[in-house]
Amino acid sequence: MKHNRVLIVLLSLNLVFLVTIAVGPPTCPADVGSECSDDSSGEWEGEFFPGIPNIKYEGPSSKNPLAFKWYNANEQILGKKMKDWLRFSVAFWHTFRGTGADPFGAPTKNWPWEDGTNSLAMARKRMRANFEFIKKLGVERWCFHDRDIAPDGSSLEETNANLDKVVALAKELQKGTKIRPLWGTAQLFLHPRYMHGAATSSEVSVYAYAAAQVKKAMEVTHYLGGENYVFWGGREGYQTLLNTDMGRELDHLARFLEAAVAYKKKIGFQGTLLIEPKPQEPTKHQYDWDAATTANFLRKYGLIGEFKLNIECNHATLSGHSCHHDLETARLNGLLGNIDSNTGDPQIGWDTDQFLTDIAEATMVMYSVVKNGGLAPGGFNFDAKLRRESTDVEDLFIAHISGMDTLARGLRNVAKIIEDGSLPELVRKRYQSFDTEIGALIEAGKADFEMLEKKAMEWGEPKVPSAKQELAEMIFQSAL
Repeated sequence: MKHNRVLIVLLSLNLVFLVTIAVGPPTCPADVGSECSDDSSGEWEGEFFPGIPNIKYEGPSSKNPLAFKWYNANEQILGKKMKDWLRFSVAFWHTFRGTGADPFGAPTKNWPWEDGTNSLAMARKRMRANFEFIKKLGVERWCFHDRDIAPDGSSLEETNANLDKVVALAKELQKGTKIRPLWGTAQLFLHPRYMHGAATSSEVSVYAYAAAQVKKAMEVTHYLGGENYVFWGGREGYQTLLNTDMGRELDHLARFLEAAVAYKKKIGFQGTLLIEPKPQEPTKHQYDWDAATTANFLRKYGLIGEFKLNIECNHATLSGHSCHHDLETARLNGLLGNIDSNTGDPQIGWDTDQFLTDIAEATMVMYSVVKNGGLAPGGFNFDAKLRRESTDVEDLFIAHISGMDTLARGLRNVAKIIEDGSLPELVRKRYQSFDTEIGALIEAGKADFEMLEKKAMEWGEPKVPSAKQELAEMIFQSAL
């Protein structure tokens, strides 16, 4: 009898052990009516992405959609590790707040961890999902708007308290990792109070509220170890000039940015302040239309040494430029600080925020980055979202893997171009007539019109050589 009891106990223990193995770590159930928790606190600490492994590099021959083919984080390219050239970042708003809704249709995405609310508990759950996603993707940075990560309260004080609670969790989740915000920002465009703008609002109370919101967002970015802080003025513009004092609004915007610079220095935030140009949408005309317009604004108001630019590729194309053009404009003005990596559809006239998958465009983007010596302390933020019809959790990973591989492939192509040398040499030869005594005087600002007139009479009619555009394109394409 005693032996039977011992046998029963052993069998019971074995059954418990087997059940424990079978169940494994808690995971977020597909049924949104169920709780993502098995404890009384309601604080979910299980796995949000069961079945998704840590993403590894497998090389170009791999057919695994959950593996990198071109991005090999620690591989040296042009004297730096790929991860140091690229400095990838996950955008919290698209990845964890994107619903698939558009002006003509309801949301299509209902992630397993979502409960349909914008509660503080749900915000904490999303933050845990964010960190798990970042770790599995193998990156070290993320970006956020304040109102994406924590809900509005009934007052500014309550809203700030909500933000503090979620930020405290993010700080806790950072421990033992290298994960930090690439940048933070304040959401100054969604709430109805900002319908006339934030820093350019016609209402002084809105201006003050926006300042308070930026103050708090800058504080939490600093607290989390963020490397940059972004200003995107989606409502800083106009719908018609008939009711707009543009000069006054631009002055107000400059005063707002001056106050931000002063507060950054007061709290000891060492990060870079970034302005993100965009021509329009949601306004008819946005004041920071493109890189050149924004550079001129910064010079006019004496802010050129305090800010750099966060160039978003889809915004560049909306302004009538290529992404490469705005990157070069920013770089040549010493203002290239960060890139919001995405692209638009050439057949659609709005900001579609698609993941960049065009190898040629990625190569031109990386050409500017390499010429810039990199982007640090900036990086590449994936300001890109899944298509409305992509609704599987694994699609979040596939999209980021594809975007990362595309830019990594672009970097590899740039290395080929530089190592081959044909394209740089073609450009050098095109301007070689300035590599002369008179050319040097012109570039030094020492050649006046009288001197140049004498040379023109001495030389006679100029002989103008071919620009060799087709050859340049052939060389470029051969690197792809």
